[in-house]
Amino acid sequence: MMNFKIRQFQPEDAESLARFGNNDKIARNLRNAFPHPFSIENAIWYINNYGVKPGQCVKAIAVNGEAVGTIGVIMQDDIHCKSAELGYWLGEPFWNKGIVSAAIKEMCEFIFAEYDIVRIYAEVFSYNIGSQKALEKAGFQLEGILKRSIYKNGQIYDSCIYALVK
Repeated sequence: MMNFKIRQFQPEDAESLARFGNNDKIARNLRNAFPHPFSIENAIWYINNYGVKPGQCVKAIAVNGEAVGTIGVIMQDDIHCKSAELGYWLGEPFWNKGIVSAAIKEMCEFIFAEYDIVRIYAEVFSYNIGSQKALEKAGFQLEGILKRSIYKNGQIYDSCIYALVK
């Protein structure tokens, strides 16, 4: 596995996040809030908003000091206040190197230690087998399949709910 580090965003991360994030293979597996193309302006907005909002813990995934992806959780509220939703993306040159599974493990350990959370979950598009495998490798279990729950690029898909509980 390649060495990586999960760290706070830095202003200079915008260029590398834009370079690695501007990839249709990444965008097709994320919510529509993640634009494609993903410009340097989008990366600056991402760093300035997702890196600092209350109720969120979003960090850069860095390889050799360069931000090549992101990972984070959004704390839920109301009756779901002990749960957090996990999300992540990684630049394509770094796929299939064990980075995402290891980053998921590290991030979840941090969240369980630092926040009053008992459940971390992720919703994965049913066709994203790589992400499903990464979650399973990190200890997540498939809780269920939500039939026809995703509308992406003019198509309707199922989604899979994975969770890790404390």
